[in-house]
Amino acid sequence: MSSENGQGGGGAAGEGAPPEQLALIRESVRKAKEPRAKPRTWRGAMLAKELPVARVLVDKGVLHLDRYFDYAVPEELDADAQPGVRVRVRFGAGRHRVREGRREGGGLIDGFLVERLAESDYSGPLAALAQVVSPEPVLSAELLGLARAVADRYAGSLADVLQLAVPPRSARAERQASPAPLPPPAVPEVGSWARYERGEAFLQSLASGGTPRAVWNALPGPEWAEELARAVAATLVSGRGALVVLPDGRAVARVDAALTALLGEGRHAVLTADAGPEKRYREWLAVRRGAVRAVVGTRAAMFAPVRDLGLVALWDDGDDSHSEQHAPQPHARDVLLLRAALDKCAFLLGSWSCTVEAAQLVESGWARPLVAVREQVRRAAPLVRTVGDGELARDEAARAARLPSLAWQVARDGLRHGPVLVQVPRRGYVPRMACAQCRAPARCRRCSGPLEARDGGAAGGALWCGWCGREEAAWNCPECGSFRLRAQVVGARRTAEELGRAFPAVPVRTSGREHVLDTVPAAPALVVSTPGAEPVAEGGYAAALLLDGWAMLGRPDLRAGEDALRRWIGAASLVRPQADGGTVVVVAEPTLRSVQALVRWDAVGHAVRELAERAELGFPPVSRMAAVSGTGEAVAEFFRAVELPREAEVLGPVPLPVTAAGRPRRPGAPPPGEHWERALIRVPPGSGAALASALKAAQAARMARGGDAVWVRIDPPDIG
Repeated sequence: MSSENGQGGGGAAGEGAPPEQLALIRESVRKAKEPRAKPRTWRGAMLAKELPVARVLVDKGVLHLDRYFDYAVPEELDADAQPGVRVRVRFGAGRHRVREGRREGGGLIDGFLVERLAESDYSGPLAALAQVVSPEPVLSAELLGLARAVADRYAGSLADVLQLAVPPRSARAERQASPAPLPPPAVPEVGSWARYERGEAFLQSLASGGTPRAVWNALPGPEWAEELARAVAATLVSGRGALVVLPDGRAVARVDAALTALLGEGRHAVLTADAGPEKRYREWLAVRRGAVRAVVGTRAAMFAPVRDLGLVALWDDGDDSHSEQHAPQPHARDVLLLRAALDKCAFLLGSWSCTVEAAQLVESGWARPLVAVREQVRRAAPLVRTVGDGELARDEAARAARLPSLAWQVARDGLRHGPVLVQVPRRGYVPRMACAQCRAPARCRRCSGPLEARDGGAAGGALWCGWCGREEAAWNCPECGSFRLRAQVVGARRTAEELGRAFPAVPVRTSGREHVLDTVPAAPALVVSTPGAEPVAEGGYAAALLLDGWAMLGRPDLRAGEDALRRWIGAASLVRPQADGGTVVVVAEPTLRSVQALVRWDAVGHAVRELAERAELGFPPVSRMAAVSGTGEAVAEFFRAVELPREAEVLGPVPLPVTAAGRPRRPGAPPPGEHWERALIRVPPGSGAALASALKAAQAARMARGGDAVWVRIDPPDIG
């Protein structure tokens, strides 16, 4: 040993140090992680004697590489390199970096081993698998088939879908053994399903191994969670698995509690994006290994690998939370429809309201309605009263305090018996033009898109179509003939303090984006909430006020009426039945279709009429649509290259609103400060797959050439 390494500089390290310091040094050295060694190149290594080729899906997520790549399997990796495991491979080496008959070089990249083959279709030398990350198979043939179907439907890449379907690995979770599966439970009682015409028959079909498909219009009240739990229990009785997808964590917690109360612990897993990575992966592994046969979760659970899937269920499919924000942005409803078809299992789409897509499933005969008789609906629903524009104009109280006299009286009476819910729209609703006389939406004569005023929203300015971009110089209402327009602009400065001044002795609680309440006690209080954030009241609300209905009905969106009705019914369903004094006041024009549907509590009838209207105008979901967004030059170049189906109709392009700096960027919106355009493509029924294939091919070719990116989205939920 040299003096520099030995005694020079005052002796060996640690000499003369106190025992406590030496112990600390040894502990820190023991805990220090060794640097991770790079995977071997396997130069000169023997290959597996049987099936020496591994077909791998690399995790690149770009469309022009959306295919499998073949790799050689070294003999040492033979046992672990099984279909479905995670692997690491070298990618991008090129044809000329070959040594000893094996391609070398390239960067390390993650992937999934899809299958083992005796020989490769590729005639050149193969690179070797660099590493089997874990021998745990996580990608089954069923999950791979589902992911491929979703990628094809949404013009996306398989790797992007698998990013959504397979959670990140946790080595500690993999080392933990999953519990032994429990035997099937006893047949559940019918319970509150008896309130529905075919409720008992639906449960019996599930318990006997049947595959019923139903669109369920749930009665108002809290029983929906227990009813979902009974449907899951009936499926488990048949020895099959069940999957329930819900819009948010609060709904998941309610179904989780209902399942635990009905079946006990250990029979279901909860999968949500909010759970920590290790816990989520541990629960996911228990499902994949077959230890748990039922899954409840948010949209993160829509790909859950449930064994012997017997039922897929979705609650409140109109909620925006069911639409995935990451590429290729699938909707949970469409994913579960694909699962029902691929796995030949039962399907249940439930909600207090009814979307047009749900009505289409019934109209086509693919699913059957699961509803209660009208007498049962009337017993469960609250009384709904309306306040229209004429009453507001004559109402001094409404002008002074933004609270109509009828709403004030109902709130005052309700506060004697319990809490009162006050629903107010969120900030940021965008104005849409409508007839000033009959309030019918102003639409383009060419494509039926929504008309917009470009000069700051003034109702007397020039009008432009939000879809095809054509100017509308001389608009008149096709319903009543009026030439006057009204911009549906309603201010969003809604504060709990205003209501506090009207009811100074009553506590006011708020629930919104910053702080969402789960429950509130039965004591009298005003609960001010934005749509979707309404807490559940113990024993139900005594009354509900649905304020500023025009702010929701006036949104520039094809679904404005449907979405407003869904949010109103969602809030009204938390109110006590009419027999117990429950009353709802909605501040909106009573002659409008959505308001009438709320008064009659007839969301299904509203959806059926909307579906017929959209079929006549060629709107989704009767037609299929895609949106292409990007800079004007990029969009124009994309359309010059794409080979659209013959029957495709291109609407636009039109400029998109510029995203302000510091504001959150919505999917498909331009980066802050950039000017983008958007074009819509519409095709008739039966051409959706051809449209997705054409857009995917054009996007892949564009990415391979390195052109400016464009944003392609199939069936965008917000087309205007």
